[in-house]
Amino acid sequence: MPIKNIIQRLHVPPMSDPHGLKRNIRILYALAFFQTFMLISPVLVPFFESLGMSLSEIFYLQAIYASVIVLLEAPSGYLADRFGRRAVLLIGALANGAGYLWLVFAEGFAGLVVFEVILGVAMSMMSGADLALLYDSERALQASEGEHNEGNSIAHMSSTKAFANGAGALLGGAMAMSSFDTIVQAQAAVSWICLLLAFVLVEPEQSDRDVATTRLDIGDIYRHLMKGDPVLRQVFLAIPVYNLFTFLVIWLIQPYWESRGLSLLVFGMLWFAQSIVVAVASHFGQSLERQRGAVFALALIGLLPVAGHFGMAWLDGWYGIAVSFILYVCRGLYQVILVNALNRRVPGRVRATVNSLTSLSFRFSFILTGPAVGYIAQHHGLAMALNILGVFSAVMFPLIMLPLIRSVRRLQNAATNTA
Repeated sequence: MPIKNIIQRLHVPPMSDPHGLKRNIRILYALAFFQTFMLISPVLVPFFESLGMSLSEIFYLQAIYASVIVLLEAPSGYLADRFGRRAVLLIGALANGAGYLWLVFAEGFAGLVVFEVILGVAMSMMSGADLALLYDSERALQASEGEHNEGNSIAHMSSTKAFANGAGALLGGAMAMSSFDTIVQAQAAVSWICLLLAFVLVEPEQSDRDVATTRLDIGDIYRHLMKGDPVLRQVFLAIPVYNLFTFLVIWLIQPYWESRGLSLLVFGMLWFAQSIVVAVASHFGQSLERQRGAVFALALIGLLPVAGHFGMAWLDGWYGIAVSFILYVCRGLYQVILVNALNRRVPGRVRATVNSLTSLSFRFSFILTGPAVGYIAQHHGLAMALNILGVFSAVMFPLIMLPLIRSVRRLQNAATNTA
């Protein structure tokens, strides 16, 4: 059966009932929680190593995962805009459950490749659609009831994901002391909860998405991103860059802990602490922007990776571990401040596609850089890899963040002069 027919069967008519839309938002928070309740995340590198993988091979596996997302990210966003977010979330949730079920039986590099491919399908389907559905539900509620803040919802979803990741890590680190098999089996069971939650979602009515096009209008998207608001264009460029800087460290942090002789139980505790830092930074990100201004918040997002990468490379023991938390503060801030700035500036008819394109850009960047970082870390040491990341994050500040700051300042000056 063609995928178009499958998606159409999963589609339900849009609704504007406030009770259903409020329930939608709660379900999306729950979906975000269980999607990121990762028991295996704090020990994933040691788990892969137990299956005979080297650090370079682990980065190659992640590059394969990113390649799948690159191939499917933009099409999945288009399918969500064309046929509805709920239908695409259902497909993604089904693939998510199937992927972790496969991991229970996976062996060797080839078996892990299959796991990464299935999980790549799941992530590409869910990553843009969940955020777009949350934003659309809030917009529909705002139209019917007023006083709904999409930025607060994005912050809540981001902090929910971070808290879920931390809670899963704390439990997973403790479980790892007995057996990796137990963690993988429990992860496979938890992953199917996402499918149950996706089934009870509904499509909200959205005035600027009601007239659906039958084809992907690249010209329309290009005009919005590159020919319109300069802040939108520069935010679109900044999101994948700062996502990449913090994501690469996620795959270096566990070898970094191993090099310091920490136990797997401590891995779980540290991963939990990092996730809480992301959650707190996400929660207070908008408050920071309001109180200190957008320019201050953007400068902080741009400078934190520089301090974090060089600090991890130069400091020993627990000092380096403590400095690594700076990168997780950055992760929490950009997930709210930059993502909200992007979604405020794009129309609903292409919102899922644009969110998917930012993810695609990030994944493609990882394909180009991830294996090289893994090779350098394995053959030249973690300090060399972290120093190189520090140099790149320092270079990206004047290239990416300063133009965005200047555009925001011009926008603020224009608003002041108009008032």
